Amino acid sequence: MLQTTQISAYADELYTALRERQMVQPFSERTPEMTVEDAYAVSNLLLDKRIQLDGEKVIGKKIGVTSQAVMKMLNVYQPDFGYLTDAMVVDESEALSVSTKMIQPRAEGEIAFVLKRDLIGPGVTASDVLRATDFVVPCFEIVDSRIKDWKIKIQDTVADNASCGYFLLGSQAADPRKVDLSTCGMVMEMNGQVVATGAGAAALGSSPISCVVWLANTLGRFGVPLKAGEVILSGALVPLQPVKAGDYMSVSIGGIGRTAVRFE
Repeated sequence: MLQTTQISAYADELYTALRERQMVQPFSERTPEMTVEDAYAVSNLLLDKRIQLDGEKVIGKKIGVTSQAVMKMLNVYQPDFGYLTDAMVVDESEALSVSTKMIQPRAEGEIAFVLKRDLIGPGVTASDVLRATDFVVPCFEIVDSRIKDWKIKIQDTVADNASCGYFLLGSQAADPRKVDLSTCGMVMEMNGQVVATGAGAAALGSSPISCVVWLANTLGRFGVPLKAGEVILSGALVPLQPVKAGDYMSVSIGGIGRTAVRFE
């Protein structure tokens, strides 16, 4: 376990990196004894700074590293979670500036859950998730690591708010009780070319619902609920795609809908 002063110093370092678009050396290299619990402590302090210093508001949570494709790409083999704030939202009608807002972005297609009632673990089941969900939508998460060259271990990405950057929700919504979220197919295109395909079963080898179950029960151990009205990003179904200014990406999910994001 790291000392409180070290945890605080890492949170300060990440906050500065976030605001000044800088990269930092991996914490896992500098302090190999850092635990996942230490990393979440850093993440919580980072979130506190964003709330207190910048006035950001938590509007949801994200689950990361849920598919084998992403696990192999990042060399991280367990899921993690981070927080979504109102400053991370990208509207379908706007372009996301790579040069002023991002460092080393990658985009991933996901299914987002919007809740109509609280979910409080432990003991949350798939049926509980379906009952608590108002609707699901196609979405993009644009991940962005503050860790230099994406050389991350689980401790690094956890500390860095699960490498979250921005997210975009599609305007087409579906009732999750009327869609088979295990077999629904996803097609992701970049600049008019198909770059990846996947299915709901890529999420923890089961379904995006399983990811939300995992999150609710994991947070429940710390007394943190998933709240009514929150957005829950359930994790990528296809490999991450590096993006640059000028790129245009779209994602289509069977039975749910389509959305797109532009970068400038």
